[in-house]
Amino acid sequence: MAQITDLRGLLLHGLKDMYYAEKQSEKALSDMAGKASNDDLKKQLKEHGSHSDEHLKRLEKVFDMLGEKAEGVTCEAMDGILKEARHLMDEVSDDATRDAAIVFSAQAIDHYEITRYGSLATFAERLGHQEASDLLGDSLGEEEEADERLSQLAESVLNQKAA
Repeated sequence: MAQITDLRGLLLHGLKDMYYAEKQSEKALSDMAGKASNDDLKKQLKEHGSHSDEHLKRLEKVFDMLGEKAEGVTCEAMDGILKEARHLMDEVSDDATRDAAIVFSAQAIDHYEITRYGSLATFAERLGHQEASDLLGDSLGEEEEADERLSQLAESVLNQKAA
């Protein structure tokens, strides 16, 4: 991989990182939905997975705006988060506790994506790419909303059942 020597290079690396991460998280959210026992959780995970498609399209637009090819680079952070999620889903035998573990894991994905989209939107804005910043900000907002919905479901239903 080439050396990152400026903010544009960091932005491009981050975009490639997120392109990979979104593809990986889309599959993982689908797997989580398949293992969830709570219908509301299944629905939220499926909806969130469909948002990944939109996030990928936005990333492709941002790459295009920057005159770059849309491509991913291995994101070891996301790979680690997903490895832990798979481990938890396999380890937990009780349905209610598995649902809590799924939220726990899905929120780890969301929080990673929230930090990255926030930084990338800021980088793009600083570099004078306001439209790209706005697109990244749209994905950021959707990640924050998904995280909030998961928190509400966990606090109001899932954690009580798991306890």
